Amino acid sequence: MLSQYNIPTRIFMGEGCVKAKASELIPLGKKALIVTGRSSAVKSGALADIKAALEENGQEYAIYDSVMSNPTVECVYEGAEKAKSFGADFIIGIGGGSPMDAAKAIALLACQDIPKERLFDGNYEEKILPVAMVPTTAGTGSEVTQYSIITNDARKTKTSISAPFMFPTLAFLDSRYLRAVPHNTTINTAIDAFSHCVEGYLSVRANPITDALAREGMAAIASVFPRLADGALNDADRDKLLYASTIGGMVIAHTGTTAVHPMGYSLTYFKGADHGRANGLLLGAFLKCIESRCPERISDIMKATGMSGVDELSRVLDNLLGGKVRRELVTKDEAAYYASVAINAKNIKNCIVTLTEAELYEIYLKSFDIKA
Repeated sequence: MLSQYNIPTRIFMGEGCVKAKASELIPLGKKALIVTGRSSAVKSGALADIKAALEENGQEYAIYDSVMSNPTVECVYEGAEKAKSFGADFIIGIGGGSPMDAAKAIALLACQDIPKERLFDGNYEEKILPVAMVPTTAGTGSEVTQYSIITNDARKTKTSISAPFMFPTLAFLDSRYLRAVPHNTTINTAIDAFSHCVEGYLSVRANPITDALAREGMAAIASVFPRLADGALNDADRDKLLYASTIGGMVIAHTGTTAVHPMGYSLTYFKGADHGRANGLLLGAFLKCIESRCPERISDIMKATGMSGVDELSRVLDNLLGGKVRRELVTKDEAAYYASVAINAKNIKNCIVTLTEAELYEIYLKSFDIKA
């Protein structure tokens, strides 16, 4: 089987890397639009570090800080207009997955006129502003992927904008920025990164390199689960989570996600569940569904995580997410509708096992203890 692996993003990792490698921003351009949310970039100290780096380099900047959780089509078009009016020739995304995904979409839209109704078509010219990323959470791995996930109200779900040329140019990984992240958010983002590694390992597009990375990422995150549960993370744990999150991004940049992500999108869109939490709520039942047909791959995941089996992993995830009783109430009719949406997502075809709509429905029922 022919395999291919390519990550064009240059990564700088370690405490103070933005300051130490400020000169790496110079080739990107003279005027930066900083894309972020309302508070995380400020609280983490990342925005101050980036501003200092740009000022040291003599580069101008403007700030677009209106990115909400799960950015909308309107948000990224507004950001693109700000980039154009300022004359930005590169973009810096600071934050979790939402600002980083928005940054990539804004970089694309600042260079070409794409009508809103064609945003998700995938028919783009190969034109985009250079992008530098500074993650302040450890979850999405968006700093090393070509994906931008945007809320698609027309389809009542989240949809990916993707092209091979959309990889960020630079990524600065400094786990100090994770210290300001609320504990629940740290749990949810860690589970998102874990889900990336698991889904990538169960993808038809997996290859020996992504498999090795996925096992490494799963092992790193699982080793932190006990301290995540106790709320006792230290800086070494944050280093490990940020490293594993980036690894997860490297994995899905090649494998894509599979069933868990599109299934979780409905829980986010309709129930307001955090993206990582939504994945975690579904992951145990998804693995059970896969296990009978791919026992070797599931066994590999258990070995990597040090778990005795899917049941133990499910209990660990339930404990992290607040117990077996879900605060999100899902009815049978809602589960059926969510399954009908998820089955049409392109990610579903990545799964190592061909899943039916009925099986997706069953995963929802088991995840939320809904009587059939």
